[in-house]
Amino acid sequence: MKKKILNILKYVLFTSLGVGMFWLVYRDQDFTHIFNVLKNEVNYSWVALSLFLGLLSHISRTLRWKIALEPLGEKPKTSNTFITIMASYFMNLLLPRMGEFVRCGLLSKYEKIPFTKLFGTVVTERIVDVIMLFVLLLLMAILEMDKLIAFSDHNPGVVEKIQSMLSSPILWIAIIFILGSVIFYVKISKKKGKENKITELLHEFGAGIKSILAMKRYKAYIFHTVFIWTMYFLMLYFYFFSLEFTRHLNIEAALTTFTMTSFSMVAPVQGGIGAWHFMAEQSLLLYGIESANGKLFALLAHSSTNIFVLILGAVCLIILPMVNRKPTPKTAGSIEITES
Repeated sequence: MKKKILNILKYVLFTSLGVGMFWLVYRDQDFTHIFNVLKNEVNYSWVALSLFLGLLSHISRTLRWKIALEPLGEKPKTSNTFITIMASYFMNLLLPRMGEFVRCGLLSKYEKIPFTKLFGTVVTERIVDVIMLFVLLLLMAILEMDKLIAFSDHNPGVVEKIQSMLSSPILWIAIIFILGSVIFYVKISKKKGKENKITELLHEFGAGIKSILAMKRYKAYIFHTVFIWTMYFLMLYFYFFSLEFTRHLNIEAALTTFTMTSFSMVAPVQGGIGAWHFMAEQSLLLYGIESANGKLFALLAHSSTNIFVLILGAVCLIILPMVNRKPTPKTAGSIEITES
């Protein structure tokens, strides 16, 4: 009961934070004008193309996850892997950071793979994606250093918050305390000659993380990583062509906007709502796009992408039990998949 209350409170808090940030960005906007532009002045062919590229990135992420699971002797169905990934996106839009747990939990349930193994590969996946994000930031610094400096000058509060978060002693004390407690418990248990659940879980979790070092198809893993982020970038770039006032922007403007909005996704709100819109508006402002138009672009790009994910994710959650009506047999040492 207490856990449910805490989850409800977290949901209300994160939702309120996201709605509050969204209101701060759009409180002075004429929504009648925005509605008329979205209805009459948007080239939705480019929006559809952007969403298609997003779908390709989801498929690529599915194949990348399957490659990461190969060294662990696990071969889940591609259909189940894709469906659980889409379900995780759906859940992240409802409650931030819950998607990864839902994704691993669902695949564990339907493919009989240990949750901790799956979660270890997802942690590795997130580390790789963070590396890609900093590669983009480096590329932006090389190509658009003046814009990066200008963004920092216009938004000193954002930079200060990032710096204070990373340098917070509370954050690092918490991390050290948690790691130290786990290590201490494991060592004490080993001295007593006891096998314990935490040791077993840590072993499976570590195997999931280390799977990237043991994979044979590492070139394919790298290809999918680059492909996923290329699709993400092109998604945003093609949105530029859907509106008259952003159609003239070059690929460097897309790189700046994409990089800045990507960093906004670390905010603890559903789908980066509010934070994403603010970063997009401020980035486009550097390229001469007036604030009102930047906000309109952000609303179109963010809303259409997330509505697509909500619909597809909801459908995937509904059909997941249907495509798994037949039990998945498991043999000793590996998982055998019976294709429907």
